[in-house]
Amino acid sequence: MSSVAVLTQESFAEHRSGLAQQQIKVAALNSEDESDPPTYKDAFPPLPEKSACLEAAQEPAGAWGNKIRPIKASIITQVFHVPLEERKYKDMNQFGEGEQAKICLEIMQRTGAHLELSLAKDQGLSIMVSGKLEAVMKARKDIVARLQTQASATVAIPKEHHRFVIGKNGEKLQDLELKTATKIQIPRPEDPSNQIKITGTKEGIEKARHEVLLISAEQDKRAVERLDVEKVFHPFIAGPYNKLVGEIMQETGTRINIPPPSVNRTEIVFTGEKEQLAQAVARIKKIYEEKKKKTTTIAVEVKKSQHKYVIGPKGNSLQEILERTGVSVEIPPTDSSSETVILRGEPEKLGQALTEVYAKANSFTVSSVSAPSWLHRFIIGKKGQNLAKITQQMPKVHIEFTEGEDKITLEGPTEDVKVAQEQIEAMVKDLINRMDYVEINIDHKFHRHLIGKNGANINRIKDQYKVSVRIPPDNDKSNLIRIEGDPQGVQQAKKELLELASRMENERTKDLIIEQRFHRTIIGQKGERIREIRDKFPEVIINFPDPAQKSDIVQLRGPKNEVEKCTKYMQKMVADLVENSYSIAVPIFKQFHKNIIGKGGANIKKIREESNTKIDLPAENSNSETIIITGKRANCEVARSRILSIQKDLANITEVEVSIPSKLHNSLIGTKGRLIRSIMEECGGVHIHFPTEGSGIDTVVIRGPAPDVEKAKRQLLHLAEEKQTKSYTVDLRAKPEYHKFLIGKGGGNIRKVRDNTGARIIFPTSEDKDQELITIIGTEEAVREAQKELEILIKNLDNVVEDCMLVDPRHHRHFVIRRGQVLREIAEEYGGVMVSFPRSGTQSDKVTLKGAKDCVEAAKKRIQEIIEDLEAQVTMECAIPQKYHRSIMGPKGSRIQQITRDYGVQIKFPDREENPAPIVEPAVQENGEEIGEGKYMKEADPSSPRKCDIIIISGRKEKCEAAKEALEALVPVTIEVEVPFDLHRYIIGQKGSGIRKMMDEFEVNIQVPAPELQSDIIAITGLVANLDRAKAGLLERVRELQAEQEDRALRSFKLNVTVDPKYHPKIIGRKGAVITQIRMEHEVNIQFPDKDDENQPQDQITITGYERNTEAARDAIMKIVGELEQMVSEDVSLDHRVHARIIGARGKAIRKIMDEFKVDIRFPQSGAPDPNCVTVTGLPDNVEEAIDHILNLEEEYLADVVDTEALQAYMKPPAHEEAKAPSKGFVVRDAPWASGSSEKAPDMSSSEDFPSFGAQVAPKTLPWGPKR
Repeated sequence: MSSVAVLTQESFAEHRSGLAQQQIKVAALNSEDESDPPTYKDAFPPLPEKSACLEAAQEPAGAWGNKIRPIKASIITQVFHVPLEERKYKDMNQFGEGEQAKICLEIMQRTGAHLELSLAKDQGLSIMVSGKLEAVMKARKDIVARLQTQASATVAIPKEHHRFVIGKNGEKLQDLELKTATKIQIPRPEDPSNQIKITGTKEGIEKARHEVLLISAEQDKRAVERLDVEKVFHPFIAGPYNKLVGEIMQETGTRINIPPPSVNRTEIVFTGEKEQLAQAVARIKKIYEEKKKKTTTIAVEVKKSQHKYVIGPKGNSLQEILERTGVSVEIPPTDSSSETVILRGEPEKLGQALTEVYAKANSFTVSSVSAPSWLHRFIIGKKGQNLAKITQQMPKVHIEFTEGEDKITLEGPTEDVKVAQEQIEAMVKDLINRMDYVEINIDHKFHRHLIGKNGANINRIKDQYKVSVRIPPDNDKSNLIRIEGDPQGVQQAKKELLELASRMENERTKDLIIEQRFHRTIIGQKGERIREIRDKFPEVIINFPDPAQKSDIVQLRGPKNEVEKCTKYMQKMVADLVENSYSIAVPIFKQFHKNIIGKGGANIKKIREESNTKIDLPAENSNSETIIITGKRANCEVARSRILSIQKDLANITEVEVSIPSKLHNSLIGTKGRLIRSIMEECGGVHIHFPTEGSGIDTVVIRGPAPDVEKAKRQLLHLAEEKQTKSYTVDLRAKPEYHKFLIGKGGGNIRKVRDNTGARIIFPTSEDKDQELITIIGTEEAVREAQKELEILIKNLDNVVEDCMLVDPRHHRHFVIRRGQVLREIAEEYGGVMVSFPRSGTQSDKVTLKGAKDCVEAAKKRIQEIIEDLEAQVTMECAIPQKYHRSIMGPKGSRIQQITRDYGVQIKFPDREENPAPIVEPAVQENGEEIGEGKYMKEADPSSPRKCDIIIISGRKEKCEAAKEALEALVPVTIEVEVPFDLHRYIIGQKGSGIRKMMDEFEVNIQVPAPELQSDIIAITGLVANLDRAKAGLLERVRELQAEQEDRALRSFKLNVTVDPKYHPKIIGRKGAVITQIRMEHEVNIQFPDKDDENQPQDQITITGYERNTEAARDAIMKIVGELEQMVSEDVSLDHRVHARIIGARGKAIRKIMDEFKVDIRFPQSGAPDPNCVTVTGLPDNVEEAIDHILNLEEEYLADVVDTEALQAYMKPPAHEEAKAPSKGFVVRDAPWASGSSEKAPDMSSSEDFPSFGAQVAPKTLPWGPKR
């Protein structure tokens, strides 16, 4: 039971005023001499006399009357408490993670407030919110809505008062919701209901309801009165569970609003009829005055941790005390550090209330058990199994483990806590007896290597020695590793970990700088190449940086010699990669790309193979003309010259070299190549190649058609001359939509300016950021003149005029169809001029044009030209069978769109006729081609085409005729090619991949006959231009397949070799290494006999491949057999205690010995008759050398073993941690039970020694506590 003392006058004044010094017998503890324990009477003073309490009540309470208004800070902090029963997420295992944590993060991000969560011992949730006032209020509302279970209540106020609750623009309602952290739903104006629904926590609902009723009361036409009553007397007026105020409200019909305890207001508001209101006010005043006179207070100290037991769930215990004794118990707020509880009531009732307060405070107890922190997780058990046994028996006991502290805290009913404490103490004692731990220091850089890949090393140690190994996380940078478990296992695990660390310390780490672009190549597809390197150097660990780090450092770690060898190997590999990654860009005119590729990619394939380079061509739909060649520099140059020679042979391409001083090259190229690009575009897209910067070469190469090359040469030399004499540059700005008009059709306008002035004018390209910038370059005089001319043109373009012209309404549709495409093209070409046609349905022929004067005139001229074309338009029919229409249109209609653009015509296809009547036997093949074309239209006149076959072409007569020819050229033709039937399945390929590739490459349809027909004829359908290429490609594929068949026959030669079965494992080698090498070296397949097949001769090895290769493989096998026949086996006795050291980790050490001496060493199995017998097999000399070597190792290792065993014999097992000295507890002097005291111990059953304070308190069978 806690000790409770009456406060001194000085300390009591801090909490409550009103108790006279002379009326209270105080017991002050002597704080000066802490070493001297207090007397029994000092520690446990008697309760104050009744008269003292009465008189004390008359003292003024002025000390609490003066409230100091706090200074408001911009950043505020508020603490909210969510009790366990109101928590939405109660899963104790997920504190700090799961849904609750996600919600808190969302609230922080949305509101900008900072949240801190903590879990109280009663499993209630305390949330501290910091930030600006508005952010804190918003966060609080969200916390209540999302982390606390929501209740709801309704409050009825007159409908006409609802608007006052909402306020202007809903501001008052929003403010009220934020302040109370609730959701308030007000019925719509058309809804007759007067019920306002409030959703939130119980406390929030109380606050919101109070505020809504206050607003209503203010607006109520009936009488409203406010009575100021000290906050401490509100519980007496409300009565237990609000019964008293409820009775008054029912009897008088007056609404009485008492602020809830959480609202710091003293004002009670009455609303109702005047007479009834006066009665209610009088009754409450009477209660107030009566309580003010009769009640007195007593202050007692109750541990802060016990306050929640006094309050009870939802404050029920306080209400219970008030109902039974009529005494109000005032508890300090949770954020206060005060432990003083004040009881207020009639003096004769205070004793009974105090007894109840103590009973409730002490119904629960807190105890602790000493247990080393490292044992905590063993006490808890796997997934809490051990702890669950205790908590299931005593669900009211809360057990808390604090990380880093050597104690376990228990909280709950006294009896249950005692039982749980005994059980845990027994568990701790048992664990201490059979468990041990040790801490070792190992540099943290070795930790991840100790753990191993996916924890392989550490898991093996844990399983082998039955211990727990705790390695700190990387970010802690701690060297301390803790091993816990069985004492023997702990020592063995410690030894192995230290050995591993020691070995790592002797290793070498080297950083190799390799450009990151080569990392992927070195690693290889699916890590194949790096696996080869690791197999070659198994003792070296190779670490590549994370691609996101953009680092060039590759780390090698392992034995010094191996690291050096691996470094040299990788440096050589990188040197080869660098040499092979030289890149060169070759500009080739787009129309010649297909010729460079060749039929079926033959040309490009040949160039790639002969020059040993990688050649990348731009995509067909790309505007780029550059071909990229990658490989060794010399090879790239060879490939480049080959590609350029193909271009030169195909067209009238000339190459001219111009000598221009290298210092002028950069200025001629211009910013981001703008200047040189403008020359290339103007001269028909010639290619101008400047030498590499810094090379000092003056030669510039111009390549292209002869006339364009000459033109580019003149311009380049002229520009170079200008740059050498005096170059001048000016920038102009003009709207991007004017640029096309300034350039003119085919560059006519700008060429005129250039010819007149001699200046060069550069317009921005689509890639340039500044789309308005126009640059003029040349001599100062020429630039000034060109600038003047352009400024006049731009000024005229800015001078917007409106004009109109007449266009026959029958032509209007041509301009506005396809979402006004024609008008959009006119606007784009003529400086953004706006052309407005009259609305459809109005028979007006007036067309309005608005824009720059010159643009409007040019647009009018263009419209007139279009009208002339339309009036000269004719319609022509082109009869092509409907089955070819889809093929003619091309993918997504691309072919037809090309013809309409090229010839300026309109093409209309007929509607598709699904089931044409006159067709006889419409047998259709898989690719849609009908069989037996001669069976079409037998009854109809063959000269009259069907309606569904006629394609309509509209435009100028000569253009329509040209378009008709182009359409007819697109009609597919079918040819037949004879291919041996047995090759058909190879031509089709896996899942049709082979034939599909050919069809895509040659743009034709290839039809292979069904297998049951056994036909050799393959049909190819497509455009005439593509058929020859397709046929040649198919025949080329046939030749390749026939050659493969012949090669396959040669490769299937079989040769049998007779070898004694005892030599087979040696020929196969470890993991098949020897036989795999023979197979790869001689390109053969080697088959060993099946051991389970008795009919098969066991000494026959079958070799399959080319005849000469099988013979070479046979010789290689017989050579191994010859060596094996010379081998001998010798047994040597090696002390079994050193076997593990000689074998090494995962057999690395013994493999190294076997490789070095070219012998095979076999160690005895566990349980062998002679555990020391080791067998060495190999050539006689090698066997002798190997035996000498391992005997030397035995001698060296045995000395270490003997030393270790001798040392262990003298070592004592580590002493367990001394138990902490038991606490002395609370000590007092002159106690009744002390031997020297004259007083005897009080009799617990005596009513004189322990008088009753009033009615007996019935013990609660279910004391409030945390749920389990």
